[in-house]
Amino acid sequence: MSLTPDTQRRAGRPRKAVLDRASIGRVALELVDEAGDFTLPELARRLGVQTASLYHHVEGRAGVIELLREQLGHRIDAATLGEHDEQPWEQAMAAFFRSYRSVFAAHPRALPLLATSTIRSPRVIAAYDKMAAILAASGVPADRTMDVLTALENFVIGSALDLAAPEVMWEIPDDVTAPNLAAALDAQNHAARRAERAFEAGLAALLAGLSAEVEDADGRPRWQEGTDLSTPRAPPHD
Repeated sequence: MSLTPDTQRRAGRPRKAVLDRASIGRVALELVDEAGDFTLPELARRLGVQTASLYHHVEGRAGVIELLREQLGHRIDAATLGEHDEQPWEQAMAAFFRSYRSVFAAHPRALPLLATSTIRSPRVIAAYDKMAAILAASGVPADRTMDVLTALENFVIGSALDLAAPEVMWEIPDDVTAPNLAAALDAQNHAARRAERAFEAGLAALLAGLSAEVEDADGRPRWQEGTDLSTPRAPPHD
């Protein structure tokens, strides 16, 4: 069968790379995992397209960073945040941040890029909106909600980096005297699980402290709008 001119043109054309936001984010994450950063020309080469083609899908470097956030956001289990009516709010928050930490620990080189850029990802914003709703329902004033969320996020990000750290983090040189630290290191159980135990201890302490501030002995809110989180409302005088 002879080929028509139109068929010949189609047969001779190279297949174009399929470019969409998901593929850009996926390849960008691969680059960051490998080198800790990316450039738009490098990303375009890896995708097999011209750099200008990226701008049809993202708003430059900042847009790619948000695609990184979306890539990781899809891997975090946010379903527990929708179940806080069936379980204590502390458990819902703890489950979310455990998943958050696990995902970011698998991609520690992405953390500096994400932690220093404005959050615009719809998926991530939706998750934080659910957490804000949980805190509001528990009695946290709106003007303190971001303080709580930021404190929890800072702790979890640090814990994610710690999970990706070397198994042995403390090594006291022979010519350095640190008897108290040495005793603490000798006394720790299962040093290989240090990061895991430290994370659970810290998360439990943060949530327990928040819970104690939120409710009094009768389960009633202790905070008033505009008060400091560290200063629970004084009980009424008899």
